[in-house]
Amino acid sequence: MSTISNSALFQKLPSTDEVLRQPEIQALVEREGHTVVAESARVVLSRLRQEIATGQLDEKSLDLALGGMSDAVERQLEQSLSSSLRRLINATGVILHTNLGRAPLASVALDHIGETAATYSNLEFDLNSGERGKRDVHVERLFQKLITGETQRSFAPLGRVEDPAPHVPISTIVVNNNAAAVLLALNSLAEGGEVIVSRGELVEIGGSFRIPDVMSKSHAALREVGTTNRTRIADYERAINERTRLLLRVHRSNFEITGFTEQPSLEEMVALARNRKVPFMEDLGSGALFDLRSVGITGEPGVLDSLRTGVDVVTYSGDKLLGGPQAGLISGRADLVARMRSNSLFRALRVDKLTYAALEATLQAYVKRDHDAVPVLRMMRLSKQNIARRAEALIAKVNAPKLKLDLLDGESVIGGGAAPSAVLPTCLIALTHVDRSADELCARLRTNDPPVIARVEERRVLLDLRTVFPSQDTTLVTVLASLTEN
Repeated sequence: MSTISNSALFQKLPSTDEVLRQPEIQALVEREGHTVVAESARVVLSRLRQEIATGQLDEKSLDLALGGMSDAVERQLEQSLSSSLRRLINATGVILHTNLGRAPLASVALDHIGETAATYSNLEFDLNSGERGKRDVHVERLFQKLITGETQRSFAPLGRVEDPAPHVPISTIVVNNNAAAVLLALNSLAEGGEVIVSRGELVEIGGSFRIPDVMSKSHAALREVGTTNRTRIADYERAINERTRLLLRVHRSNFEITGFTEQPSLEEMVALARNRKVPFMEDLGSGALFDLRSVGITGEPGVLDSLRTGVDVVTYSGDKLLGGPQAGLISGRADLVARMRSNSLFRALRVDKLTYAALEATLQAYVKRDHDAVPVLRMMRLSKQNIARRAEALIAKVNAPKLKLDLLDGESVIGGGAAPSAVLPTCLIALTHVDRSADELCARLRTNDPPVIARVEERRVLLDLRTVFPSQDTTLVTVLASLTEN
């Protein structure tokens, strides 16, 4: 180690101004600006001081570090200016992976965002009258087509209602997420009164979002009925009183209760609400405008199913089964939705032009029934055979002698708090390495550029191409081949 003291090593360090006067750094300043380059120089110098203080640098190694100062400052600058939010390859087979951003947007949605974000738009301007308009109109007309128009005919209701709901106008409004939708709806319809909900539906989802807490924030009182596993329609009926403002059903979207259970049917709830003249609201959480039964998923209620059965208000997410941007959607009786629109909370929770642009383009794909244009729907519709062919072609292109790649049957999941027990048959690529463990392989994939996120089971790394875009296959081949490098 160094034969001179730490104090002598500290004295060899240049000042920030001296570093900035170096020709290579001056060129960097001209290109990137003085402020960010100076900050990067300070970080590099601070790191050298720390290494001297902890005995990691001697005189020789310090001289080498000072000789490469310009390169170190440039690397630090690149790191400081790099984006924290990065694209990656989702090879987990979880279609709506909350940690990975949930639903990828359709290309038509990205195009529409670019068209409206890079310049001015008629977000709140009526081009016909020349007066101020409402931002709702850009998606309301599309929801009308999907919910009450011709497209609705392709969806079968969950069952029959003895007293079918009369034709009532349906409206939809958009807020920033489904938690906001629930908050706005409860505050608008039940502030100062009681909301009746089953104990078995007092759920908590990711981020500590709890129905009782949201209800408290809405200034509505919670009235629990039934038990955790069994609630009957008579429980709701007995609980209705002069303070009752709303009947609430919360879809248990991220878990299931099985065994000795009971829950009133949607039809029973609708009939009770009509008989007692109390609005009935359903929080679907995920909420689909696509018939999931067409891909073999049952038991996950759809938005149209609920509305056609007679539910007065439905809340659901935009970035889950809908396959659009993050948003909270409220569809239901126009008079009830109008009360929410006039609530001052609505302005606080409203979404911006980018969300409206993405949502409008996504809904247009639904109206045209171009379901494959929506990535989430396209992934759900992929067959196991299609995925197997892609996996076989990918394996054939990987040149990695120490890496063993096998095909095996597996299951993809929906994720995102939707259809918790539903699985889609798939074909998996299983990776094993001669010298590295599955956890080491997974870490190498995760630190790649772009990162590849996989899962580990039974000491193997598993890749599911259902959630890998075909355009990413070539990149994935390159990444897998690199796993044999040191």
